[in-house]
Amino acid sequence: MLTSFDAIYTRITSIPKKHVVVAWGVDAHSIGAAAAGVKKALVKVTLVGDRELIEKTCAGENIDPSIFNIVPVAEELPAIAKAVELVNTGEGDVLMKGLCSTDKYMRAILNKEKGLLPPKAVLSHITLMAHEHYHKLLLVSDIAVIPVPDLHQKTVIANYLITVAHRLGIECPKIAVIAATEQMLPAMTACVDGAILAKMADRRQIKDCLLDGPLSLDVAISKEAACIKKVESKVAGDADCLLFPNLEAANTFYKTITQLSPKAHIAAVVVGAKVPCVLSSRGDTAETKLHSIVLAALMADRTKS
Repeated sequence: MLTSFDAIYTRITSIPKKHVVVAWGVDAHSIGAAAAGVKKALVKVTLVGDRELIEKTCAGENIDPSIFNIVPVAEELPAIAKAVELVNTGEGDVLMKGLCSTDKYMRAILNKEKGLLPPKAVLSHITLMAHEHYHKLLLVSDIAVIPVPDLHQKTVIANYLITVAHRLGIECPKIAVIAATEQMLPAMTACVDGAILAKMADRRQIKDCLLDGPLSLDVAISKEAACIKKVESKVAGDADCLLFPNLEAANTFYKTITQLSPKAHIAAVVVGAKVPCVLSSRGDTAETKLHSIVLAALMADRTKS
């Protein structure tokens, strides 16, 4: 059972060093996180952006810019495009968002001619959390990409959660499909989808996990709540993964955790593209960005299951 982010830092030392390409990597938090990753010998980093801005930021943070490969591009949009191009040509294993806005970053990834999305692929988002009041690491999806996932998309998201859990060393992740209630209410799409996904898992259409739904959030993460409500489930009270019914619910959960739990540790990565793509907020700390880099590097390791 993984209880802290220390586990992912331990695991990354056992794989070949990955190359992270930072799109418009000119800000202190992105450069600070990238520098920490390089200094700890966890990753190699290319910064794509205005060289003068990069060097000025490095000077302000007492970072030697020579530890990075710098690809000078003077403007934001061309820098993002260049970063995607470097990944497409095999010069990067992970794409990371720097100071650029999320919409510009995502448009570059989704570009049909020059982007990173394989044909018919589903792009989604995985967040890894360590919270002082939960007994192990928790994977959450989707807080940032798919507004209202349909049943097919939820199946894809479940498999992404399984893949990431396996990369973390969780052999049989417990996935809770979240709804407002653990009761099977036909009028609620989240309940219907949860029940269908659970049956799919029972019949091994979704493999290598324990999946149950619908489960309310309290039942998914509290053994006491599951006991009081008399919910018998191998997932209830011990979930490794939370699959939310829509972005609004997942994002609200995420922001509640980050705003009310300052001790929580977070990593966030976009999945479904040719490579993992770090999608952290421009306001996220250097620590959160470093956690995200490490998680993405683990996901990029093709020698793992």
